[in-house]
Amino acid sequence: MSVKHVLFVVTNAAVIGPNHRATGFFFPEIAHPFDVLDQAGIAVEYASPAGGKPPEDGFDGSDRVQAGFLASDSYRRLAHSRKLSEVDVLDYDAVFFPGGLGPMVDITGNPEVQNAVRRAWDGGKIVAAVCHGPSALLGVTLADGTPLLRGRKVAGFSKAEEDGYARSDVPFDLETALREEGALYESAEAWQPKRVVDGRLITGQNPASGHLVGEAIVEALGKRA
Repeated sequence: MSVKHVLFVVTNAAVIGPNHRATGFFFPEIAHPFDVLDQAGIAVEYASPAGGKPPEDGFDGSDRVQAGFLASDSYRRLAHSRKLSEVDVLDYDAVFFPGGLGPMVDITGNPEVQNAVRRAWDGGKIVAAVCHGPSALLGVTLADGTPLLRGRKVAGFSKAEEDGYARSDVPFDLETALREEGALYESAEAWQPKRVVDGRLITGQNPASGHLVGEAIVEALGKRA
């Protein structure tokens, strides 16, 4: 059986908002999905809008999984992420957008990101995201002219969570934006794990959901083997 490959598309944004809050990708939202995929023998590669080393946020060295990822060869490869414009998502079995506040800066509304999501979806690939990562799905119109999100069940960072975390730093409320594009938004209580699987679309609510999203990607790839 051939090895499956997942492309993680990561933010390059190190600062967000009027308060110049330091940000980047949220460390556990790569570490935990990677850990699940790696244990399943699935290869992970990295791209970002600008290429190079993505800034990071939220590292917790007391978390065995995060510490393990920091020491891994995959973390070293992350520091040399490829430019998304130079990558064809059809070379991968799935594309995944981790969160952090950074994606609200350079992933949301990015034409290259939107094209990658559209190309992956129309190409029959799995599209996944967690926390603020589902902002990558906003504004994506499919080949038949319909919004990707319309009528599809999704999770993402909730309004209740944002109100207690970064309300004054983010340019918009993700839950509201997802709903406005016709998504059937679902959530658990604030900071509790939640994943939603709607066919090839896999989303998670918050940092606690990264492991569950990784498991869902593995399961979906297994069904397509």
